[in-house]
Amino acid sequence: MGYLLHGKWHAAQGARHASDENGTFSRQPSQFRNWITPDGKAGPTGEGGFRAEPGRYHLYVSLACPWAHRTLIFRQLKGLTGHISLSVTHWLMGEQGWTFEAGPGVQPDPLHSARFLYELYVRADSAYSGNVTVPVLWDTYRDTIVSNESADIIRMMNSAFDEVGAREGDYYPVLLRGEIDAVNERIYRTLNNGVYQCGFAQSQQAYERALNDLFATLDWLEHHLRGRRWLVGEQLTEADWRLFTTLIRFDAVYVGHFKCNVRRLCDYPVLSRYVERLYALPGIAETVSFFHIKHHYYLSHPWLDPTGIVPVGPQPPFGAARMAVSLSGEGIEIP
Repeated sequence: MGYLLHGKWHAAQGARHASDENGTFSRQPSQFRNWITPDGKAGPTGEGGFRAEPGRYHLYVSLACPWAHRTLIFRQLKGLTGHISLSVTHWLMGEQGWTFEAGPGVQPDPLHSARFLYELYVRADSAYSGNVTVPVLWDTYRDTIVSNESADIIRMMNSAFDEVGAREGDYYPVLLRGEIDAVNERIYRTLNNGVYQCGFAQSQQAYERALNDLFATLDWLEHHLRGRRWLVGEQLTEADWRLFTTLIRFDAVYVGHFKCNVRRLCDYPVLSRYVERLYALPGIAETVSFFHIKHHYYLSHPWLDPTGIVPVGPQPPFGAARMAVSLSGEGIEIP
């Protein structure tokens, strides 16, 4: 919890989420919207001066956060692990927000030895006001934030580095962009953000409205994916990965913690096989830590779970439990 106001950190106890008069959760827009481009020219938003160069950029993520998880996946898919260095926050987001406190899976900040993520926001903008979120893509040359918008970052990673050694593969092909954008919009509105609108709803009506939209989309996806491997066309696209990071967390945290409990992902056989296919692709399993995911959600929102007890189940599917223990360095035997 907590936020920056004119560059000063304000610790906050309990929920601090904007909502409308009906109690519907409202997400704050990302404020850093520059783009890395092959030649350093300005992208669709923000200013220019961010040229794609190996070793120039650093990515700050949380293994718990589905938005940051997208960027971690694209860093793997495009072979950018040697081009863009990485820091991983602690799973607990408490009064100081995201921190780099030592813990299993945490990778500290090698650039400025920051203790708290908000220190980097203030370094980039001394008068910044707003939430302090992951992911953050940092430019080590200009010593500032390029972007904190995950949707933009994955598109930069998809194409900006192709001329300087990134792995081949286009996850936002020109001919499919219209369909990808349409699928993204529905999934973002009702599912990616929909789980938060359920969990952080401030009224029964807002919760039920979000819940109905969420399960209408899950039902649509179950039908849409019958006889298909991927969401759009015949190839893997960014739409699949934007969906994956929500679905991989669904049974582990959203069903119980956010009250998205009409059905579980495991009650959708087509969707379950789809998530398993994505998880099995090279490099993806190592981006998933159920230890960070479950400990973050159940310990960072004490107004939703005041006991602070992290549930043991459900057992993650298709070997993910073993990967979670391996990544975290700790875990518990599940029979």
